[in-house]
Amino acid sequence: TCVTGVSGSGKSSLVTDTIAPALTNAIHRSTRPVGPYKKIEGIECIDKVIDIDQSPIGRTPRSNPATYIGLWDDLRALFASTPESKARGYSPGRFSFNVSGGRCEACKGDGQIKIEMHFLPDIYVPCEVCGGKRYNRETLEVTYRGKTISDVLDMSVTEALAFFGNIPQIKRKLQTLYDVGLGYVSLGQPATTLSGGEAQRVKLAKELHRRQTGKTFYILDEPTTGLHFEDVRQLLDVLQRLVDAGNTVLVIEHNLDVIKVADRLIDMGPEGGNGGGTVVISGTPEQVAACSQSYTGKFLAPLLKRDRERQAQLDAQ
Repeated sequence: TCVTGVSGSGKSSLVTDTIAPALTNAIHRSTRPVGPYKKIEGIECIDKVIDIDQSPIGRTPRSNPATYIGLWDDLRALFASTPESKARGYSPGRFSFNVSGGRCEACKGDGQIKIEMHFLPDIYVPCEVCGGKRYNRETLEVTYRGKTISDVLDMSVTEALAFFGNIPQIKRKLQTLYDVGLGYVSLGQPATTLSGGEAQRVKLAKELHRRQTGKTFYILDEPTTGLHFEDVRQLLDVLQRLVDAGNTVLVIEHNLDVIKVADRLIDMGPEGGNGGGTVVISGTPEQVAACSQSYTGKFLAPLLKRDRERQAQLDAQ
């Protein structure tokens, strides 16, 4: 379901300020402030509410895609199970860069040193002791198929998918990152260097490999901001997978490529500011396109017409 409308028409007030906190309070027993509303029906059909925004997945370079989706625990256990690791008595904790033991103590496992600039943002420089590898020499002597734990951190998702293709549990989590269009991102890329769109897709990947109950309510606020057309297509594929599993996805969106494929639209308006706050029309994209009072419908109609004509040409061939 897409919530549409001009800027200031009340989309965020409806979704972010009212629906999201009201559902969260009812289902998760939280106490978030909620906008005024009369009643909400159908809460019994939902078992959890998840707001997937473009905020960072972590605020330090220590956080990365592998740690966020739970992949890093599997990789550490894998390295701890190698013959060399067992001979040395290493546990999975030895391959963690968050605790002392296997990490480089000069940089505390960050791979880089933070230099505080008094009137400027802090800068990070590679650690001179480990050369940015995060681990000490003894830990890096343990390899899996010729790769050290640091080499694995430097792998892109695509490379790791090929390398760990015969380990189902690891492959499944890597596949979700690949499916959301993050095949080019390295497993150990610091969270602070990920863009908003990338961070959002890492969060989506985490949701994809969870066991689906079919009763989850997902909320996304303009997820296509800053995304290329191909990225938008991949994002739509991911959202469709969540819907096909029986979940509900509510999106605030201006992008017509997203709006036209929604199952249902809620168009707010008709104007912005004092002229907004009203549901102009609720229905399928075709019904909204036929509404003369809807600005969204005015721009949506020619797009749907073009798609129908293209489909007719394909059917005629």
